[in-house]
Amino acid sequence: MADPELVRYTLDNGLRVVLAPDATAPVVGVSVHYDVGFRSEPEGRTGFAHLFEHLMFQGSESLEKLAHFRHVQSSGGTFNGSTHPDYTDYFEVLPSAALERALFLEADRMRAPKLTAENLANQIDVVKEEIRLNVLNRPYGGFPWITLPPVLYSTFPNAHNGYGGFEDLESATVDDCAAFFDTYYSPANAVLTVAGDFEVDNAKALIEQHFGDVPHRPAPQRPSFAEPLPTTQLRGEVEDPHAPLPALGIGYRMPDPINDVDGYLAYLVLAGVLTDGDGSRLQQRLVHREPLVVDIGAGAGLFGPFEARDPDTFTITLIHPHEVPRERVLAALDDELQKLADSPPSEEELRKVTARWTASLHSEHDRLVSRTLALGSFELLYGDASLVYKLADRMSAVTSEAVSAAAKALRPDARAVLVVKPASEGNNEQ
Repeated sequence: MADPELVRYTLDNGLRVVLAPDATAPVVGVSVHYDVGFRSEPEGRTGFAHLFEHLMFQGSESLEKLAHFRHVQSSGGTFNGSTHPDYTDYFEVLPSAALERALFLEADRMRAPKLTAENLANQIDVVKEEIRLNVLNRPYGGFPWITLPPVLYSTFPNAHNGYGGFEDLESATVDDCAAFFDTYYSPANAVLTVAGDFEVDNAKALIEQHFGDVPHRPAPQRPSFAEPLPTTQLRGEVEDPHAPLPALGIGYRMPDPINDVDGYLAYLVLAGVLTDGDGSRLQQRLVHREPLVVDIGAGAGLFGPFEARDPDTFTITLIHPHEVPRERVLAALDDELQKLADSPPSEEELRKVTARWTASLHSEHDRLVSRTLALGSFELLYGDASLVYKLADRMSAVTSEAVSAAAKALRPDARAVLVVKPASEGNNEQ
């Protein structure tokens, strides 16, 4: 089956455009991805990329506050935005007749968002409340995406809290916002994606009409976030006042997601072999046979796969009863990894995992919003939106030997172990 049609081109101001027509339903998705995430935040400004995402919904020089919400919702559409390690995205999904409205709204805030002291103060309070809800007042809040990186990584971009500390958020100024916008929110640092029911020539004309006159500013030089691999086991500990049980978060470095896609995919398959379904290796041993844990998961990326450039993180999380020593849990995990390193998984075991992944990818990309966002992020990170349509075949091509090699790389002397202690555990060591 041929890949779906994609049209890719660049406007004179540097804006990259991806068009993915699909007339199966009378809806259209529009997204803009900016090449800036929380790894680009300067020291002393933790949480700033996410804070700025909120500000992009607070009106513009030509639209009052909340107008974006009203224009999308009155068209029967939905919208949102999200901040990731290496990019920030914004999207709308609307009836296809409202395509121009979505393009106008995105071009409008790309041109001049309303950055005022009032909007900034209001959104600082909103973000602080979001942090209280999602992290501070929730069991295992921020585990592992906030709490594990400072154990595994040593540099500020990779290790800091992307949600931000309250003191840093409260010290943000309107001048900081203006400088951030001028640096990162330029057409040359962004990808516009349109997917769904539209005519390509009409979409091109509308894009030129609304985005063509957004002033060009050069894209900032992208820094490298590379840092050396760990050469010993790194340990960290946090106390969680809301956690009912102890937990372990284990982090390993992965192959470069951009320049070694197939090596990266082997780790995704390994995650499935380890924890995907009741028949998986760690579920069988640590949950059913022994049992040592009450919950276990493994995956690529702190937010999921294909969300970041190098370095990226392979995580294993385990929640275990108080009476089970954490060292016993780690020993069982290492034993299962060693078995996989010594003896590759069977073809049947491998096919089950890749079949699930393939079905999941197809199901996910059947949803217009997911497909629109995936095309934009892959164009931004990989320079190739069409890779979205090739992932299933490349996943199916992962070999048992590649999965075994990935397991062999997950060594105790090259990882971070984060211990989450419930407040009830106090200082009692296990």
